Amino acid sequence: MLIDYEKVNVYQEDTPVLKAVDFHVDEGEFIYIIGKVGSGKSSLLKTFYCELDIDGDEAAKSEVLGRDLKTLRRKDIPALRREMGIIFQDFQLLHDRTVRKNLEFVLKATGWKNKDDIRRRIEEVLTEVDLLDKLDKMPNELSGGEQQRIAIARAILNKPKIILADEPTGNLDPETAGNIVHLLKDITGMGTAVVMTTHNIPMLDKYPGIVYRCNGGTISDVTKEYNHIDLTESEEE
Repeated sequence: MLIDYEKVNVYQEDTPVLKAVDFHVDEGEFIYIIGKVGSGKSSLLKTFYCELDIDGDEAAKSEVLGRDLKTLRRKDIPALRREMGIIFQDFQLLHDRTVRKNLEFVLKATGWKNKDDIRRRIEEVLTEVDLLDKLDKMPNELSGGEQQRIAIARAILNKPKIILADEPTGNLDPETAGNIVHLLKDITGMGTAVVMTTHNIPMLDKYPGIVYRCNGGTISDVTKEYNHIDLTESEEE
């Protein structure tokens, strides 16, 4: 199991946002987390890569990629994050360098040294997201959808076990958003799990997955009944 949470409490600046979280992710699973603004979706995601701490004394189990977050040391967090791909709504590309240099930066920062290996891996991931022809473009020369696909390429550079995507379609038009989710869904076919927060409920029908909902300080599996949820509060995000 890639993520195994039992009775985990999630806090934002000492304020509890989710209580007694039970949440599990296995290889190749595609998981949505839905809920309105402030419901704890992003906060939960941040605990997986240790951007937010959990209270180890309260949690029954809090394991991510084989590490126990209750005992994980600060100096070991970078190694944990290297086994993940993280995607944000606002892409977070480096705007002062080309697509190639953006991807090179990540590979070199994670220990890649051989120039041929670096070049080959960059070409592989850009081919996967169908943007090899944008190799030497600057981010501001790309559309929003293209920038998000580059962000996905960056996330899969090191063949992560899991991708965490925080509202990855939030700034995109419906057609482009569909293409992004389709791409993420395809990635799960290689055994990589994807966990994404979203308020785009129609997407859940088109690209089915496991659906969790954050609501009222709790999280629950609503895969079988999400269509019956009052979506107005989810669509406020």
